[in-house]
Amino acid sequence: MATSTAPAAKPVKTWMGHPGGLVVLFLTEMWERFSFYGMRAILTLFLAASATVGGFGMTAASAAVLYSIYNSMVYFMALPGGWIADRLIGTRRSVLYGGIVIALGHYALAAGSKAMFYLGLVLIVLGTGLLKPNISAMVGELYDKHPEMHESRRDAGFTLFYLGINLGAFIAPLLTGYFAAKNDWHLAFGIAAVGMTLAVIQYIFGHRRLEGVGLKAHKPLLSHERSRLLKIAAVVVAVVAVLLIADVAAGTFKADHVINALTLMALVVPAAYFLMMFRDRSLTTQERSRVSAYVWIFIGAALFWMIYDQAGSLVNLFTETDVDRQVGSFEIPTAWFQSINPVLILLLAPLFAWTWTRLDRRQPGTPVKFSWALLGIGLSFLVMGAAGAAAGRGLISPWWIVLVYFIQTCAELLLSPVGLSVTTKLAPLRYASQVMGLWFLASSAGNALNTWVTPLAEKLPAGVYYGGLGLLAIAVGICFWFGSRRIGRLMHGVH
Repeated sequence: MATSTAPAAKPVKTWMGHPGGLVVLFLTEMWERFSFYGMRAILTLFLAASATVGGFGMTAASAAVLYSIYNSMVYFMALPGGWIADRLIGTRRSVLYGGIVIALGHYALAAGSKAMFYLGLVLIVLGTGLLKPNISAMVGELYDKHPEMHESRRDAGFTLFYLGINLGAFIAPLLTGYFAAKNDWHLAFGIAAVGMTLAVIQYIFGHRRLEGVGLKAHKPLLSHERSRLLKIAAVVVAVVAVLLIADVAAGTFKADHVINALTLMALVVPAAYFLMMFRDRSLTTQERSRVSAYVWIFIGAALFWMIYDQAGSLVNLFTETDVDRQVGSFEIPTAWFQSINPVLILLLAPLFAWTWTRLDRRQPGTPVKFSWALLGIGLSFLVMGAAGAAAGRGLISPWWIVLVYFIQTCAELLLSPVGLSVTTKLAPLRYASQVMGLWFLASSAGNALNTWVTPLAEKLPAGVYYGGLGLLAIAVGICFWFGSRRIGRLMHGVH
């Protein structure tokens, strides 16, 4: 009796022992971060540069406000971006469409006109919202396709992915900063555009290595849900349009009105999410308690990011005007200082990971780590306050800024990965994805607060401004330290 043997399955190509699609996502993320951090490093410098050298001639405070609301909306849009992938088009197309929109945004920035510049910022915000949360989800889905791979392999894959983020963040400011220092702004922004274009091209050509990941929405909208969504969207658009038209017709319209509206949205939405969860009677007592604990985690993170993200705005501008960047006959481009953080992340992250592994059960809990992070970010601004006071007597050494970024990086490693991890543990099961979105909203809220905080830098001496924010963070850090046991009890066994 003849027997037939099924043809052997074609072996899936791997990359350093990982699913072959990881290299596609690694390169996409690396080039996307290249474009994002390359533009971010020069954004406030361009806005504050005089019109005679091609800039917009804004005051430092105005440049910082625009930077802050842009940063806030980038993080805010991760929430609807994740929803669009889950309910409408899947992660695969979300990342592709997001990448294309981001590339178009960078080309718009490079075009030169003010109208195209602001259009470019809007496009980058929308595109990043589609790409950023969903490409990370695709990495996880790739490993779901390979149950034969040990869980440690998944962790190592995310580590490689994280390496791509910091590699792009390190290289980009060196290139864009070089041309920005020569006031060749079009070329500087154009480099970021080319980086994103490369990301899209290799993503398209590498689609076969993604093994079908992300082709469908996880939970597609039903027909009646689509109808309801369209009605809600139509009402929202109509209300916004009416308010805008009324403002313009009354002759009272100002850009500040839009910025304030977006700021309030970034603060109100997370508050509404927490209120919704607290009013959900289906939550158990333990889940409700953990949500209460997460409120404090959220507040601490929002304050941290409010101070930390001023590195790309006010601290960047301070470096431009008050730091002696001359080394012999060469002047260090200001944007190059933005590469310090990713380099330190690459160097210090393994050390922090080794320390937590070594301490195992003896390592401090999340509230204590958050208190250290807040104390650290506060200390970094006390150093900035001292630097600001010293700058009153002339240009200061660049080592002041290096020290600030070193302290901030250590604080970041105490808060960012820890906060991401505890978010997954504290979230009620039915709100798991939404609470993960709340973690992004903490960054959004912190940056939104900066639209009100950074203008104070024009009214206060640098030492008072930075020192005051530093003392505020230290005070909150001390409160976290003394309240760590109480927050720990609310967390019900989550470390």
